[in-house]
Amino acid sequence: MNEKYITRTHEAAEKLSSRQIDGEVVILSLVRFKEIADYTRHPELNGETEVTGREAFQRYIDQALPLMNRGGDVLFSGEGGELLVGPPNEKWDWVMLFKQHSLSFLMAMEGDPQYKAIAGHKEAALEDSRLLPLVENHTIFPSS
Repeated sequence: MNEKYITRTHEAAEKLSSRQIDGEVVILSLVRFKEIADYTRHPELNGETEVTGREAFQRYIDQALPLMNRGGDVLFSGEGGELLVGPPNEKWDWVMLFKQHSLSFLMAMEGDPQYKAIAGHKEAALEDSRLLPLVENHTIFPSS
């Protein structure tokens, strides 16, 4: 089964909320671009030009980053590639670590009208993606 994931589901959001994370959360974002962006569902965002998935995602990031920065900070952004450990044919084109100051901001951002107006760029750009919320825990590696 080759399921693709571009946006969160209601069930996933409920599970994350039920974790009752208090404080910061770091989001690991993995994305795979479409060769050519598909603006079929959002033609108002693209016009007549054909762009790559990477170019469409850059449009999304350029407009989403100021909104994201209201509640967090980019810790890392860079090129992905093939996995060192994992399925040999799986690769991710771009990776980002983003620290959100609160889970409530992360959950509310998708409802922001400014965000909704640009989210179609992400949908047009991505072949597949993953978002993994990470919470710091020092019990495995206690500080000395």
